[in-house]
Amino acid sequence: MTTLHINGRAHAVDADPGTPILWALRDTLGMTGTKFGCGAALCGACTVHLDGEAIRSCVTPISAVEGRKITTIEAVTDGSDPIGAAVHAAWVAHDVAQCGYCQSGQIMSATAFLKSLPRGKQPGADEIDSAMAGNICRCGTYARIRAAVADAAKNLA
Repeated sequence: MTTLHINGRAHAVDADPGTPILWALRDTLGMTGTKFGCGAALCGACTVHLDGEAIRSCVTPISAVEGRKITTIEAVTDGSDPIGAAVHAAWVAHDVAQCGYCQSGQIMSATAFLKSLPRGKQPGADEIDSAMAGNICRCGTYARIRAAVADAAKNLA
């Protein structure tokens, strides 16, 4: 039995310690906002925050995160996180999503990036592209993603 601290709550997970966080979230706990993409930490669809840092949950075993804080897309977009709310609002305003499959991972990466910036800092396009480089969008909405991240940063300043 492993205890995972997810979105401010403790969850007992009865799974092999080598089970990736992604499958504990989706299959055991029913939190399906985090998506499976490649299974090799290359696409970013499975991005969650671990102690505030964006990580790939498809390759991170639950044994490596016991006692640490996991945040999922469910918590980032529930309106209680001001940075998550700003990113979510910018995503809607810029009509970022097409198929939507990568969006939870994109939003998680964007939120972690904006949280890492000094308050009021406006990131440039190259900074945004670098921060978001690990997230693949099959629909190619990269220009809208960049604009939404820049807009969210501006709205947070």
